[in-house]
Amino acid sequence: MFDILKKFLGKIFGRKNNIKLGFYGPPNAGKTSLANRICKDWTGEEIGLVSKIPHETRTVQFKEKVEIKHKGKEMTFKMVDTPGIATKIDYEDFLKFGLKKKIAKKRAKEATQGIIESIRWLDDMDAVVVVLDATENPYSQVNLTIIGNLIARKIPILVVANKIDLKKANIEQFSSTFPEYDIVGISAKEGTNMEEFYDAIFKLAKKV
Repeated sequence: MFDILKKFLGKIFGRKNNIKLGFYGPPNAGKTSLANRICKDWTGEEIGLVSKIPHETRTVQFKEKVEIKHKGKEMTFKMVDTPGIATKIDYEDFLKFGLKKKIAKKRAKEATQGIIESIRWLDDMDAVVVVLDATENPYSQVNLTIIGNLIARKIPILVVANKIDLKKANIEQFSSTFPEYDIVGISAKEGTNMEEFYDAIFKLAKKV
């Protein structure tokens, strides 16, 4: 009842200005890299560690009151970086990266728990940035599952195709796979197209 009243009052008195913005996507798509870049730009601090090994982020991590100023506008966000969503986690996959068996099994267990935590946090999100790897086929079970869960909860979505600095990047396939959503191609690592990204974020915030 309180949530309904809060939403009703929000419509009367204007949009909320402390938006819980979640970063969701498969492992190693660049969720933490993007969240780090945003937080570094506006708070001077990063949100978490990144690694070439999948599932580096295995618990939800967040940064409160990230104030973003863009083209004369200002909004405050709570940045929520989540563990990568996967349909299957096998500890043997981590062995390929040189991890010892005991550490690999521990990482696999933590990654599985992280996925459960990510899904639980969905109910608390005002809007979500779905971060996908621009070099991979976007039409996958994991990606469709993530977006399906967001649609079911009626959470506003922005799809980001990350890693456009790589030769294999293909933005066109994202537009054809998700024609109903805004698609922004960026490189979180290089900081490419961040102006366009911020345009899209402020547009997304209007839907909250």
